Amino acid sequence: MSHPSGIFAGLKVIDCASFIAGPAATTILSDFGADVIKLEPPGIGDPWRFVSRIPPMPSASKNYLWRLTNRNKRSVALNLKSPRASDVIQRLVRSADVFVCNYPPRVRKALGLTYEDLSRLNPRIVYADISGYGDQGPEVDKPGFDITAYWARTGLMEAARNAGCPPALPVPGSGDHATATTLFGAIVTGLFRREKTGTGCHVSTSLLADGTWAAGAWVQAALDGATFAEHTDRTRPANALANAYQTSDGRWLQLVMVEEEREWPALVQAVERPQLLADSRFADSARRKANAPALVEVLDGAFRERTQVEWRASLDQAHVTFGVIQSVEELARDPQLFANDIVRRIADGTATPSYTVDSPVRVHQEQKVEPRPAPGLGEHTVEVLIELGFDAADIDALRESGAIPSLPEAAPT
Repeated sequence: MSHPSGIFAGLKVIDCASFIAGPAATTILSDFGADVIKLEPPGIGDPWRFVSRIPPMPSASKNYLWRLTNRNKRSVALNLKSPRASDVIQRLVRSADVFVCNYPPRVRKALGLTYEDLSRLNPRIVYADISGYGDQGPEVDKPGFDITAYWARTGLMEAARNAGCPPALPVPGSGDHATATTLFGAIVTGLFRREKTGTGCHVSTSLLADGTWAAGAWVQAALDGATFAEHTDRTRPANALANAYQTSDGRWLQLVMVEEEREWPALVQAVERPQLLADSRFADSARRKANAPALVEVLDGAFRERTQVEWRASLDQAHVTFGVIQSVEELARDPQLFANDIVRRIADGTATPSYTVDSPVRVHQEQKVEPRPAPGLGEHTVEVLIELGFDAADIDALRESGAIPSLPEAAPT
């Protein structure tokens, strides 16, 4: 149910999406107090429940993928192909503010779940859909995942690889989570439009659109006829001051000198190579770029002299812009995450603390709700049906028809 103090308290959201992008968008709404009811097929549920068990995903005793993108929600197991399910859908839609779906258009039409279908039931509904490749064109019904539609199709995987190296797989769901934030923004925009007009609307985005937006600087360059450099070779980069360097303990640091003329003397001091200031090859930005391989060779030798921890202190003291290339395990322990509530404790009633990654949206005058555990499959089916006005006889009839499970579901959470 909605949280009484959240900014979206009283907002009812029907999450009829699977995998990541759509459900992650409704998770952001739930973080601010919305009542998110997740519809799942009986027996199997959302397939995302089980992906964490498939190699090469990290192994863990907890179903971490499900916990992340489905916290705070209530689960209803409903067979949408059953004729009796339409009564449940109609009551849900009439009582809802937002409906989120990621079925291809042909499937939505077959199930009676298009915007036209649902807006006839509730003209104030904000209908949000997420697709792989958009809602028009020859690939409108083509399944899309974040690796294929967001990363591969948009050129991000190609642009990010180094010279001589094949494309590397990104962290699963990274494009989905970015797209989820866009869909959240679209939903909130639709709700604002409803406040102004009194009627709902259809909002959408796609993995292709979001991946293209993420690669926007390069795509805009291509649209404007730009000439692209070859793939990066860190020993022969276009700019040695925007390059990664390895420390004595095998770790990496990333230099990014946007204010090069100010930071170059500071870097020279930090690496204790004062002779670089008198070296004509590196006298100004243009010559440093023209002689980038030689500068990389000098900096490689310097950075191999100290550990990453030592370099962090030196570069911070010199006010040189750099980034620590951390492992994910290090990031999960990073005190900056805890200081900014980027990770938060789950209110699961256990003595051992359990944490989750918070959604990135902040409203500083509003408190997010305390994260609650993700639901078991169909855990709240009867509870929600009773709220919708179904009595015991109605619920028995739904069970007999196969619209809802005969027995409580027992999927892992």
